[in-house]
Amino acid sequence: MVIHTNNSGIVKETANSKKDKEELDELRDAADNIDQPTSKYKAVVSVLMLREGWDVKNVTTIVGLRPFGAKSQILPEQTIGRGLRKMFDLDTPEKLVVIGTAAFLNFVEELKTEGVEFQYSAMGKGTTTKTVIIIQVDEDNQQKNLDALDIPLALLSPRIYREHKNLELININNFNNPKAIFRTFDPDQLLEITFEDIDGNFSHKTVFNIANTTDYRNIVAFLTNNVLKESRLVSGFNILYPKIEAFICQHLFNQTVELNNPQTIRNLAEANVKSILYKTFKQAIDQLTVTEKHNIQCKGFRWLKNTPPKIVDNQRFVIPKKSVFNKIIGDNSFELDFAAALENRFADVQSFAKNTMGNAGVNFYIEYQAEDGNIREYFPDFFVKINNTIYIIELKGREDLDDIRKIKRLTVWCNDANNAQNNYTYLPIYIKQTDWDKYNNDLKSFADIATIFKTTEYTNC
Repeated sequence: MVIHTNNSGIVKETANSKKDKEELDELRDAADNIDQPTSKYKAVVSVLMLREGWDVKNVTTIVGLRPFGAKSQILPEQTIGRGLRKMFDLDTPEKLVVIGTAAFLNFVEELKTEGVEFQYSAMGKGTTTKTVIIIQVDEDNQQKNLDALDIPLALLSPRIYREHKNLELININNFNNPKAIFRTFDPDQLLEITFEDIDGNFSHKTVFNIANTTDYRNIVAFLTNNVLKESRLVSGFNILYPKIEAFICQHLFNQTVELNNPQTIRNLAEANVKSILYKTFKQAIDQLTVTEKHNIQCKGFRWLKNTPPKIVDNQRFVIPKKSVFNKIIGDNSFELDFAAALENRFADVQSFAKNTMGNAGVNFYIEYQAEDGNIREYFPDFFVKINNTIYIIELKGREDLDDIRKIKRLTVWCNDANNAQNNYTYLPIYIKQTDWDKYNNDLKSFADIATIFKTTEYTNC
């Protein structure tokens, strides 16, 4: 699309003829609606077209050809602003390619102070491009019956959740925690104390002087917020604060302490002291707040053909005939090998899909209690449909304690789904890579997988 303007960059309002006026209106309308799927335009070439007032989100590449030598940076700022508008949700990574003169790129470089991240790529002969692929419902494929290939996922009420009101039941007098040794520090060691958050990142530095000491309440508040963060709680500060304050004074150390004593504040900056406090309260919170509900309800079904597009980095994929999606990716060679077997080798598979994570994509997850006590989200790997039976499949290379908890939770989820509705049967499948490698050559159908890899060891969990 080429739009001619005058020397000031303004599209001329005057038209010599009715035809010119109609063409000008068509150009304006095309520029305003270039985001629409029906737009035939892929590029806009114009003087000052990307100034304010052009609300377009799908700009992916900006080529700046002007000198951009003026002291005023309004023009390059407005130009880059058009390209930084998000096309998709916040969880979907997007990249804006900027090409231009040295002055233009120097301005772009200054955007680092605004939190924009840069990646420099070589250009010209002999360089390769880094592209993305889009995983989406294969609506344009006339060879597919999407209704027949669709897979329903039951929408169940949560089984595991937190009951925040139970925080009031925490009794610090019942704690059986190890005691930290109360150390005495030299005066120089008391002058500056560095605090780190629960993840070990620098939080703040407390500096003392002879005439003034820090307010211990700020330190207790800092520790309370870290306990809430470790337990993934968004509320409960007013309940926990007095309990943590009393715990520090009476139970944290091998002696009772005074919080307004600088020696106490200095001891609270020690890693082992904070570790005892965090672990003790984390365990108490998990025991009181994590609740399991047994009356599970099915609120309906989610159908894969309603899945929004998912953008991922370029990687190997399978082009399926047995899926509503245009591509099936794999996080590793094991998953790709499995997807290829579902597509090409197992004739009894009617349809299958990969569970892509993030707000875009399938994003199917089951809540579970992890080994550290927190409630986390578990994303199974694949779905397979045979008649009215839906297999939910987890593939695993190296197994850890959380993996065992996940497959136990998946088994319970399937039982809950089967008890809550009668339309479909859900069955869990757990395949370790070592077992897949052992039996792979002998597997002739998915029925073999269902027989060999059924999760009988977890059915009573």
